[in-house]
Amino acid sequence: MSREKVLKTKMRHSFGDNMLAVVCYIIFALCALICIYPFYYIFINTISANDLSARGVILFWPKGLHFKNYLSALRIDGLFQAAKISVLRTIIGTVGTVGASAFLGFMFTQDNMWHRKLWYRLVVATMYFNAGIIPWYLTMRNLHLTNNFWGYIFPAVVSPFYIILTKTFVESVPKELQEAAQIDGAGIMKIFFKVMLPVIKPIMATVAIFSAVNQWNSFQDTLLLVTDTKLYPLQFILYQYLNQASSLAGLANTNNSASMAAAVATSQTPTSVRMTVTIIVVIPIILVYPIFQRYFVKGIMIGAVKG
Repeated sequence: MSREKVLKTKMRHSFGDNMLAVVCYIIFALCALICIYPFYYIFINTISANDLSARGVILFWPKGLHFKNYLSALRIDGLFQAAKISVLRTIIGTVGTVGASAFLGFMFTQDNMWHRKLWYRLVVATMYFNAGIIPWYLTMRNLHLTNNFWGYIFPAVVSPFYIILTKTFVESVPKELQEAAQIDGAGIMKIFFKVMLPVIKPIMATVAIFSAVNQWNSFQDTLLLVTDTKLYPLQFILYQYLNQASSLAGLANTNNSASMAAAVATSQTPTSVRMTVTIIVVIPIILVYPIFQRYFVKGIMIGAVKG
């Protein structure tokens, strides 16, 4: 019997299978490298000599290692205020979107909801029909959401895509859970908070990742709605920096007047400003993924398959 098992094992792991596995690993490693390299490239340019970085000679390894770019970038006016706005809009917007998506996704599965199918179709229809930027802006202005922090939050609370994801996930949960709670006398709200919320955590984590990334990376709404510099988020600051890197490089050098005699290698250049601010803006949201990764995969797999 043991000999037969050995033969079966050899058949399962033939030379061709091993070669195919090696090729797959190489391809996946190359794909991962292609995805990681742009972030690595930007980072090594932020900690390399700025004159070399400006000439584009830093490709694989840092040269002239220093961290003055980050100290200079942190001295630029408005950066910490923008970081506070980005963090607040990300946290509040994500909580609001996750809560609304979870509740509406749950309610759209309840047969006793008044005109459930009609409301669901109206919500889904907004994915395909859009009035355009001008009507949207006029609506936001009439609601007094221009130059208002809540203009970042309210438009993103109800998202049809997230509601569809949550609804599909809820439909995969056995109906017996709700029926048992109803027999015990629980109402709709108690079923949602006591029964459903603990069960649908994976899809809520998935929606949280999507929503947090969208909120953190968004700057178009700032461009259209906000003129108050105190409400600028980090991404809009980055957008401005990319357009005004030359003047900002001079500003950063002026702020470091005590080190005017420093080497040219550490003086700010447009390239160093662009790349340093890019890293400062991107790193926080990248750190979110490892925390929610296992919930993200589970939520997508279960929420995407029904039956």
